Amino acid sequence: MNWILPYRYRVLIFLFSLMFITYLDRISIGLVGKRIISEFHLTNEQFGWVLSAFSLAYAIFEIPTGIMGDRIGQKVVLIRIVLWWSLFTALTGITTGLVTLIIVRFLFGMGEAGALPTMSGVISRWLPANELSRGLSASLIGQTAGAAVAPFIVVTLAASFGWRSTFFVNAFIGLIWVLICWRWFKNNPSEMKGITEDEKNYIEKNRCITSHGSKISWKKILSNRSMLALVASFFTSQWAAYFFIGWLPVYLQQGRHFSENNMKLVTSLVFVPAIIICLAGGYIGDIIVKKKGLKFGRRAIAISALGLNSILFLTEATTQNDIVLIACFLMGFGCVLTFGVAAFGVCIDVGGNHAGAVSGLMNCIGQIGAFFLAIVFGKIVDSTGSFNAPLFVISGLLLIGSLLWLLVDPTKKLIFDPEQNVTPEFVPVSE
Repeated sequence: MNWILPYRYRVLIFLFSLMFITYLDRISIGLVGKRIISEFHLTNEQFGWVLSAFSLAYAIFEIPTGIMGDRIGQKVVLIRIVLWWSLFTALTGITTGLVTLIIVRFLFGMGEAGALPTMSGVISRWLPANELSRGLSASLIGQTAGAAVAPFIVVTLAASFGWRSTFFVNAFIGLIWVLICWRWFKNNPSEMKGITEDEKNYIEKNRCITSHGSKISWKKILSNRSMLALVASFFTSQWAAYFFIGWLPVYLQQGRHFSENNMKLVTSLVFVPAIIICLAGGYIGDIIVKKKGLKFGRRAIAISALGLNSILFLTEATTQNDIVLIACFLMGFGCVLTFGVAAFGVCIDVGGNHAGAVSGLMNCIGQIGAFFLAIVFGKIVDSTGSFNAPLFVISGLLLIGSLLWLLVDPTKKLIFDPEQNVTPEFVPVSE
C-alpha cells in the first residue's frame, strides 16, 4: 500500500514556506545595511531607527491581525499580509534617504504584522494537541532556512545589480506564495478536498480549539500572572532574536571587521544549526510534556533556551577569538527558535479558539523589545565606540527572561470554557 503524506503535514510545509519568505524579506535590510548606511550617509543610530520603524509597526498591528485571523479565518488574512508586505518590500528598493526609508519600513512592518499569530491559529486548527511542539518547530525552522539562504541571494544580487534589486526579487517571491495560498490552502480540515475521514476526525477530536464559540476576556489575560510573565519573557527574547535578524551583518563587518564575503558565509552558517536544534527541541519538548506534564515540559525547554543564550551572549561580548564567537552564534539562534516553540506552544495551550489573539499579544510585546533593541544597539555603539557593549545588555535581559518562566503555567486556560479546560483524550488514526 502506498504511503501518502497526511494533509496536516502538507499544511506544515505550507507554513514552513510562509516563515521562509518572511525571514528572507526581513533579514535583507541587515545584509545590505552597510551599503545603505554608506549611500545615505547614516549613523548607526539612524540605521537603528530604520530597523525600529518595522518593529514598531509590527507591534502596533500584531494583536488586531491575530484577532482578525481568529474571527474571519487565517486564509484571507495570510493573503492580505503577504500582498501588503510584498508591495512595501518592492518600495524599499526605490527609497531616496532616511525619511522615506523609515516610512516604507514602517508600512512594511504594518503589513507583515500578524504572520506568527496567524500561523499559530492555523496550527491550532490543523494539528492535534500532542503534535503542537513538533508542528511549531517544523514551521518556525522556515525562518531559519530563509535566513540561511538569504545571504547567498541578497548579497549576490546586491553585488551584481545593487542593493535595491534584492527587494524587487523578494517582492516577486511573495506574490508567487500568495497565488499558492489562494488556490490550495483551507482554514479547516473539513474544507480541504482529498483529506481522509480518519485524519479529519483525528484532528478535530484532538486539537486545542472547539467547534463552538467562546469569548476571550482581555481583563482576565492582563490580570493573569502567568500570561504577564510569558509576554515579559518574550520581550527579553526578542532583543536576542532581532540582533541576529537586524544587526548581525553590520556587527560582523563594522564591529569585527569581517569582509562582505566572510560576513555572507558566517551569517548563513549561523542559521543552519538552528534547523536541527529547533526540530530536536520540538521533538524532545513533546516527549517531556508526555512524560513529565505540560507545565514542566514547556518550562524546561524555555528556561534552558533563554538561560543558555544568556551565557552565549556574555561569551560573545568578551571573547576575542572569532572561532569561539561564531560557535556561540551557531548555538544562539537555535536557542532563539527553540524558545519560540515553547512560547507559542503556551499561547495555543491557553488560548484555544483564540490562539491567534493570545499569540498576537505576546508577539506585540516582543516586537516592542525588538523596537528598543534596534534603537538602543546603535545608540550604545555610537556612544561607546564598541559593538560588544550592547551584548552585555542582551545577556542580562535573557537571564531575567529565563527566570520569569518560573511563573508561567500553561495548564491554566485563559477562556472560561469547561470543554477547553480538559486535555483531549487522543484518538488514534490509521494513515
